Amino acid sequence: MSKKYKITHQKKDCIGCGLCVELCPESWSIDEKTNLATLKGAKEVAGVEVGEIDEKNLADNLKAEEECPVSIIKIEKK
Repeated sequence: MSKKYKITHQKKDCIGCGLCVELCPESWSIDEKTNLATLKGAKEVAGVEVGEIDEKNLADNLKAEEECPVSIIKIEKK
């Protein structure tokens, strides 16, 4: 069984650049209504999306976390 990681996205602060989608399309998409990035399968509460990724998507999501121009993606071990 692969390890799971908690990922949070401060969607309310997203600028919609789409870099996370480009780096990890398995986990991210652009919301057609808001033109902001959205974390696939996440729950949103008060403008913050909280989701879960597994090890196979960890490297690409870590790159998205590192390269996000507004630093609103955070990943931590569960």
